[in-house]
Amino acid sequence: MSFFQVLCHNAALKARTGKIITSHSEIPTPAFLPIGTLGSIKAVSNSDLEAIGYKIFLANTYHLYLRPGTEILANAGGLHKFINWNYSILTDSGGFQLYSLASLRKFNGDGIKFSSHIDGSTHFFTPEDIIDIQRVIGSDIIMPLDVCSEFPVSKSDAEAALNITHDWEKRCLERFKLNKSEFEGKQYLFSINQGSVFKDLRKRSIEFLNELDFDGNAIGGLAVGEENEIMYEIVDFCTDILPFEKPRYLMGVGTPENILNVVEMGIDMFDCVIPTRNARHGRLYSFYGEINIKSSVNKYNFDHIDVGFDSTVLKIHSLSYLRHLFATNEPLAMRLATIHNLEFYFEFMNRIRCSIEQNKFAEFKKEFLNNYMNSK
Repeated sequence: MSFFQVLCHNAALKARTGKIITSHSEIPTPAFLPIGTLGSIKAVSNSDLEAIGYKIFLANTYHLYLRPGTEILANAGGLHKFINWNYSILTDSGGFQLYSLASLRKFNGDGIKFSSHIDGSTHFFTPEDIIDIQRVIGSDIIMPLDVCSEFPVSKSDAEAALNITHDWEKRCLERFKLNKSEFEGKQYLFSINQGSVFKDLRKRSIEFLNELDFDGNAIGGLAVGEENEIMYEIVDFCTDILPFEKPRYLMGVGTPENILNVVEMGIDMFDCVIPTRNARHGRLYSFYGEINIKSSVNKYNFDHIDVGFDSTVLKIHSLSYLRHLFATNEPLAMRLATIHNLEFYFEFMNRIRCSIEQNKFAEFKKEFLNNYMNSK
């Protein structure tokens, strides 16, 4: 059975539905991936995630390599068994994390030398190491080592980063193919195209990586400080030339508004810390806009408010009670808020897929944004 299938696509609309099939689960697309950097989504358990309905989340190679480390993961039988998660896992290569630790890392032709943000110890990642580490982790979808350009960046610097990225991704693919038969149907490798906001570099990157024939294709190096309109322009350009038959993954993007716009451009997957991070700061999502739990207006709000979907949290608890939990720094506050936001995103994606299947995506997008944005 094919790893990815497009199920619904209207020739006049780039938005599409599909499904990704791994040895652990089927994931309907477009799909949002919650962030579980160290093998867990902050403040909630894997059983919470399963109860909501998620069949995949994102973990991070860099962080898992440092803690708990590959020795423990190998002895545990991989990350799935270590955390008792029976569904799919995608692991980022850690390239973006190393990009963000500018003062702690140094690139050369072979790889990246870096100092641990935990204890300052020195480490070195090659493209081959990144594949080997993700083999031990046992993730279903693995990402290659790349160089993410900062923004703004000169075209010459973006091109230099692109050249390193192409060399590293080619080496990743070669390493991946060495023992591919052992992992056939169990692990899939995506490419990551780069080129910052320069369309000719993006085109060159996509064409180069297409020739190498990865299992899926990610767009990297966006959502790093550029304006949304610039990001949308580059995404739209990329999806015009990325292969139709393979999943398209936009890395690090995930506000509701962002999601609607990039789904419209043909993106199938995205990840973001926003729903879980905002939950921990007392911000809830609803189909009628965001709610600031900590606001004084909620001090005496004992009503069960309408948030446009069946929130298991708000049908039991009032905003007054949630505000009390945050005001007293009760850990339960973060758990309940995180569950609510993850439920919102899950239902949001369900409605997006249904609207595409019913050929009503444009209407859904307009109605949602009218309700959501006008409340701000």
